[in-house]
Amino acid sequence: MSALPARREAPAAPAGAGFDVAAVRAQFPILSTTVHGRPLVYLDSAASAQKPRAVIDALARFYERDYANIHRGVYELSQRASALHDVARRKVQRFLGAADWREIVFVRNATEAVNLVAQSFLAPRLGPGDEILVTEMEHHANIVPWQLVAARTGAKVVAAPIDDTGELDLEALAERIGPRTRMLGVVWVSNVLGTVNPVEEIVALARRRGVPVLIDAAQAVQHLAVDVRALDADFLVFSGHKVYGPSGVGVLWGRLEHLSAMPPWQGGGDMIERVAFEGTSFAEPPFRFEAGTPDIAGIHALGVALDWLEGLGLEAVAAHEAALLARAEDALARIPGLRLLGAPKRRASLLSFTLEGVHAHDLGTLLDLEGIAVRTGHHCAMPLHARLGVSASARASFAAYTSVEEIDALARALRRIAESWR
Repeated sequence: MSALPARREAPAAPAGAGFDVAAVRAQFPILSTTVHGRPLVYLDSAASAQKPRAVIDALARFYERDYANIHRGVYELSQRASALHDVARRKVQRFLGAADWREIVFVRNATEAVNLVAQSFLAPRLGPGDEILVTEMEHHANIVPWQLVAARTGAKVVAAPIDDTGELDLEALAERIGPRTRMLGVVWVSNVLGTVNPVEEIVALARRRGVPVLIDAAQAVQHLAVDVRALDADFLVFSGHKVYGPSGVGVLWGRLEHLSAMPPWQGGGDMIERVAFEGTSFAEPPFRFEAGTPDIAGIHALGVALDWLEGLGLEAVAAHEAALLARAEDALARIPGLRLLGAPKRRASLLSFTLEGVHAHDLGTLLDLEGIAVRTGHHCAMPLHARLGVSASARASFAAYTSVEEIDALARALRRIAESWR
């Protein structure tokens, strides 16, 4: 495995210079396109971020010059592809602050990563009456995999509540960690409310009770700096497509002692040590969890995406997104009949809302006619919407390439819709 690449630092900005969103936007070809004859205003980055030219070009170059299957060939092209794959794993290690490259497992997405932990780590530890603790604000991907293993083993899934502001009730969470709790799955940033949960505090609480913790960081890693060693969790998952990388690539970080003790979840090529009809022995982590040919080009491009984001500087991106969020909150709160969902003390880069008299799907269609792309529906969080007393909502989410002008365009469009439907 090649040496760990140095962390990329953002170039020093001139004194007094702000975040150059125009320069960032120029790196995203899709942002210059039109929808229904209007300039595209893309406000669905929480679902999937758009891709910068660096990532698009990396994919094209890889297929044009470097593509071959990895870890199988002795010829130079295969060796080159394998080396790039290894470098990408090191980049993810660096990005997460992981202690060892063997703690980085490549999967298709955060959903597959949770399923892997549920099936390989947790299922062998579960019995009738055991409990898996989650929260009311979880994405379905951090609920359903646990339900599947619970149904098979006689365990049950328990949910910790949130309050009316959209904050996790930490006292209630602590009360629900009992002698039969075998796992805590918690989202770092809610994909509906934008609530930033105090994961360090939550992990410490679970650690004192001897309960392992999985952090769903799918909405966090593109906005917040991550150091898994400081977090002290057991597992962390994220999807590449939300952090400016390709779709079809995700990451599971797990403590090496856990991964080393876990059996494979899927079998096939490249995850074995020796195969015979009498029995098979398996490779060491992470390879025992990476059966078959992976998305070789996509994993390489994910590494490029992380380089690109670190080159911008996560602090600079976070400050830009915080300013956008404040502007959007203020503007949308002034629109008659519009309800912002939740009011957490700390919110990441998204807002979900309803508009009186307008179904969320109709609202999304009306905005689309003006070139504005927002998410509508339950956002794969039906229990949370039920807790909030709504069946669906609209969601606007922001990224490094989102501009003030786009926030203002959203607010103007929503005001026009609100006035015309009253």
